[in-house]
Amino acid sequence: MTYPDVSPVHSAVAARSPSSGLGELPDWNLTDLYPGRESPEFKSDMAAARERAAKFETVWKGRLQEAAGKTGEEGLGAAIEAYEQLEELMGRIISYAGLTYFSDTSDPANAKFYGDVQSAITDISAHLLFFALELNRIDDAAVDACLKQDPRASHYEPWIRDLRLDKPYQLEDRVEQLFHEKSVTGRTAWNRLFDETMSDLTFEIDDKRLSLEVTLSLLQDADGEQRKKAGKALAATFKDNLRIFTLITNTLAKDKEISDRWRGFEDIADSRHLANRVERPVVDALAQAVREACPRLSHRYYAMKARWLGLDKLQFWDRNAPLPETPRETIPWDDAKNTVLSAYHGFAPEMADISRRFFDRSWIDAANRPGKMSGAFAHPTVPSVHPYVMVNYLGKPRDVMTLAHELGHGVHQVLAGAQGALMASTPLTLAETASVFGEMLTFRALLERTTDRRERKAMLAQKVEDMINTVVRQIAFYEFERRVHTARREGELTSEQLGALWLDVQTESLGPAVELSEGYETFWAYIPHFIHSPFYVYAYAFGDCLVNSLYAVYEKAPEGFQDRYFDMLKAGGTKHHSELLKPFGLDASDPGFWNQGLGMIEGLIDELEAMEA
Repeated sequence: MTYPDVSPVHSAVAARSPSSGLGELPDWNLTDLYPGRESPEFKSDMAAARERAAKFETVWKGRLQEAAGKTGEEGLGAAIEAYEQLEELMGRIISYAGLTYFSDTSDPANAKFYGDVQSAITDISAHLLFFALELNRIDDAAVDACLKQDPRASHYEPWIRDLRLDKPYQLEDRVEQLFHEKSVTGRTAWNRLFDETMSDLTFEIDDKRLSLEVTLSLLQDADGEQRKKAGKALAATFKDNLRIFTLITNTLAKDKEISDRWRGFEDIADSRHLANRVERPVVDALAQAVREACPRLSHRYYAMKARWLGLDKLQFWDRNAPLPETPRETIPWDDAKNTVLSAYHGFAPEMADISRRFFDRSWIDAANRPGKMSGAFAHPTVPSVHPYVMVNYLGKPRDVMTLAHELGHGVHQVLAGAQGALMASTPLTLAETASVFGEMLTFRALLERTTDRRERKAMLAQKVEDMINTVVRQIAFYEFERRVHTARREGELTSEQLGALWLDVQTESLGPAVELSEGYETFWAYIPHFIHSPFYVYAYAFGDCLVNSLYAVYEKAPEGFQDRYFDMLKAGGTKHHSELLKPFGLDASDPGFWNQGLGMIEGLIDELEAMEA
């Protein structure tokens, strides 16, 4: 397949079939990054990145200790500025390649383009690898003196302080270079294999071959027989491909073990905790609080739901089934858009104004289509451009919440962009704050205008399920990963072993009211976070409990809350979570903090139980 200068994925809006009831769903316009992969702008930037990276290495390598004692163009601040400009340029290039690929991962030309760009950026960034390593070898006294005397360097103090936390785990320069250059044929290649395998999967239901997104959405169908067919179809296809998913999982777990061992990390999740700038005891306290709360949350809720559906037990395909009270109509895209914007505006008009840009300027890709990456995300790209949001919108109530979630990320990324390429990025534990808060605003706005008792029950139940999926399920995923990575150190795991670990953890988290029948042991295979970002998943639970506590503060004392909230988002990655939460009177290191967040979920379940009386 050949590509025109502007491929179809760059069109502003693509019309969808009116019969779908969704209306016109937008495609994103990637020309804000580059007009096309063969455009002079893209080729020029790629050439400039190569040239400037090589020059940067020539100018600064071996000179940072000396530069720390100078100011002006020869000072460390000037070096960091040049480094940030290169990071911005390379980020723009790889963002464009990635978003093009995610638009249609089944297209061989897209895959080749993305792979070639990844390889090129890996080679280019090898010239920059020395910078962080050498900067971390400067003694503390010299760094402190530099930050006092060089205003250009002091601007980057949060980034420098963060970088120096990595110092105990960095290796000799040539080993770091080998790890870096081999990543494109190692971890990155296995990630790509997973993505392309997932995008090619189809699931047979009633003689039709459906995509993953469509099949997963049928687990929310009102018809129990359709849910069962979807559950069985998912299990059958996962089972047929289990060998490759098992190989990918084993390889990446071993790859991580090698890296952790060389770097000296004690615990299998410590590298993630370091990247998240969160302490292990804080995460351990969160995980313990959630596990202890399972009987009061998921176990209790699913027992209630089984009664509501007239079942002795929920089958695994019934877990996200709608209640009889749930409205059945498809929600058109424009209604979803207006719902989220209205909720955001009710909290802060600026929040709605930023979100509206995503719709008005084609920063969203919403349609579900063959080859498109499954799931949803908000990609920050680089501060000089803007974020992009991808969803697979099918008109379900949960799709509206997903839109609110990803736009929350988008707002956060826009506000943090002023910090620049090195400091805009937020640790994952805080990156989920704005997204979950956006969901909460949307839910509360809808709940306030719902007067019908049956509709209110359906809405509360859906929110409880979303919270269970975000908190209980994600901590169960975290526990599964811990068991997998621990067991992998003793040797390769079979598909049966992985399935057994999965069922053990899911049984503990979901409780006795959910029947995990044959086939469910394969469902670990499709979770992309296990592949792309090991131990990422606890960030969702962290964010949900944090938002529950934040929202409680907002309800008690709304005066001035919006300003403090926006200040937190604008900080990007410049502050530790303890600094960001202090203005709200919250402390994540306090075990009671997590119980406060979990208490909001329990309170909603209490309300639902009272409605049964």
